[in-house]
Amino acid sequence: MGTEIEERQHYSDNRFEDLRKRLNLAKTICANKACIYATGSFGRREACTYSDIDVFIVSLGGTEGDPRWLSRLEEIQVKADLIQATRDAGFVPFSGDGRFLQHHTASKLITATGTDVDDVTNTFTARLLLLLESRPLISAEIHKQVIDDVIAEYWTEFPEHADRFMPAYLSNDILRYWRTLCLNYEARTSHRPAAQQGKRRLTNYKLKHSRMLTCYSALLFLLNTYVKNHTVTIPDAQVMVSLAPIERMQSVARNTDNAELIGVIRDLLECYERFLAVTNGPEEDLIERLSNEEERKKLRKERSHFGDLVYSALRSIGEGDRFFRRLVV
Repeated sequence: MGTEIEERQHYSDNRFEDLRKRLNLAKTICANKACIYATGSFGRREACTYSDIDVFIVSLGGTEGDPRWLSRLEEIQVKADLIQATRDAGFVPFSGDGRFLQHHTASKLITATGTDVDDVTNTFTARLLLLLESRPLISAEIHKQVIDDVIAEYWTEFPEHADRFMPAYLSNDILRYWRTLCLNYEARTSHRPAAQQGKRRLTNYKLKHSRMLTCYSALLFLLNTYVKNHTVTIPDAQVMVSLAPIERMQSVARNTDNAELIGVIRDLLECYERFLAVTNGPEEDLIERLSNEEERKKLRKERSHFGDLVYSALRSIGEGDRFFRRLVV
């Protein structure tokens, strides 16, 4: 692990703790009823000076009147405290003018799984990010409880297949989330005018590194566990969720004697560190950098190489295994 990754982790931890200490009102309101978790670069422990922070609010109560229900007025107070605290701490303002600062209930995150309302209500995104790159800002115990309940929903068939349980339900949702990100990228950027193509290139560059690692580090962890143990238990899934994407890759490398896989993960993390170094700057500077033809070709080649390494890691772990086949076809 190189210095860029270490510096990002150190910066993320310090900024995260500073923000947590400022959220006294939100902490009081959420006590015993709700959690707040960060996603994005702060959830992944990869933030830099130019990173904004993305958060979700999840309450335990599912209906009004439940003592664990976060009322509308309490939700407004919590959001106001978040906005003020991030402003006071010097964070980049919430993206989308706060449009993504959302409140969900734990029951909806679970009951919407696999239904036709999952995308419409944004519970799909909130649930997948909860599992793939979340970090508790307020009420860590509730955050863990919600995670455990969500995992249990994906593991409902485990008792009948305990000795050979393949986490196909969760894996399919992770793959769906990745492909949704790719589709959203095409839909939102393909018709941008020429003046905005730099922004499109930057979005694609980040998509094919940070978002890819978020999704595929989880799939690699689950695949590696299945190949080794011929099953994946709830505690295995809990360990996977507790780790940031980079940490998942390091865990896979530590828990294998496959020399090829160890080498691939080393190369993958070195490539990812170069991505973090490139993106450590103001967005306008990154867009300007991507306007240079030679630089664009170089970064496009690195982006493609990173995807190749992710596939090589999957193949090295699972080629010939039926779980690997399910991930590919």
